[in-house]
Amino acid sequence: MKTFVYAKADTPQAAVQDSAGTATKFIAGGTNLLDLMKLQVETPDKLVDISRLDLAAIEERDDGGLTIGALVPNSDLAADHRVIAKYPVLSRSLLAGASGQLRNKATTGGNLLQRTRCYYFYDVAARCNKREPGSGCDAIGGFNRILAVLGTSDQCIATHPSDMAVAMRALDATIVTLRPDGDRRRIAIHEFYRLPGDTPHIENVLEPGELITHVELPTPPVGQQTYRKVRDRASYAFALVSVAGIVSVENGTITSAALAFGGLAHLPWRDDAVEAALIGQPPSMATFEAAADALLADAKGFGSNDFKIPLARRTLIATLRELTEA
Repeated sequence: MKTFVYAKADTPQAAVQDSAGTATKFIAGGTNLLDLMKLQVETPDKLVDISRLDLAAIEERDDGGLTIGALVPNSDLAADHRVIAKYPVLSRSLLAGASGQLRNKATTGGNLLQRTRCYYFYDVAARCNKREPGSGCDAIGGFNRILAVLGTSDQCIATHPSDMAVAMRALDATIVTLRPDGDRRRIAIHEFYRLPGDTPHIENVLEPGELITHVELPTPPVGQQTYRKVRDRASYAFALVSVAGIVSVENGTITSAALAFGGLAHLPWRDDAVEAALIGQPPSMATFEAAADALLADAKGFGSNDFKIPLARRTLIATLRELTEA
């Protein structure tokens, strides 16, 4: 592991002021960052420890939503009675991720920022544009079984690994940050992550030294909620395909739908066309097939991951059948 400077922050303001420079990283639970540092995938010059900041509360808002501190452990968020009652899709997504020990340590903010589990990203001997811009992508033409089939580019086919972020995307969460200049930002989650394009190493819209302090959930949505995750083993495995679904049915017609997908793209994927294919239609196989067609219209496999396209279709249809009891 490369030598680095370690500093502890007592306030969010001190943390962002102490993080000046692009080679500085914040550390809280460290469940992803420390692994990457050991492999020298991440080589920060400085770590700013934010684990002692007062950002570990879950608070109700006047509109019925929740404000979640960035340091709330994943296990605490999944077990919170308000989350279970109002946002079960979020609780289920958290319980589907990692292991109990990791959930006890991993934080809400860190979960949003965890990095891809692409084999080539983790192998410093391989070419990876995400790790070393301009070096190439060995995943394209290589063993890419777990990688993306939507929103890819010639530079990168990595996937985002978070289960929680997929549920947050379906819930239209907002990410609250603090900048080094003291200004605060509220970023809608659909604007937070970036597709790979020509710059796969730029994964989100955070500026250097900008700190996630909270996540806001809006008023609880109407309808049934679920999270379905397909993976290679029953626990401690990343999604091949996952679906966070919220669907409301009234008088035999789908009146609202929010669907986000994991394991398929560089970010938690949500496509308006999928929901448009459902709303106003009866919950039937024809409707569900139309939604799957919309989801996969531009899907592209890269050999080892071709199976993800029919798997995504079956997973979406099974999720919709569960949500609508069709």
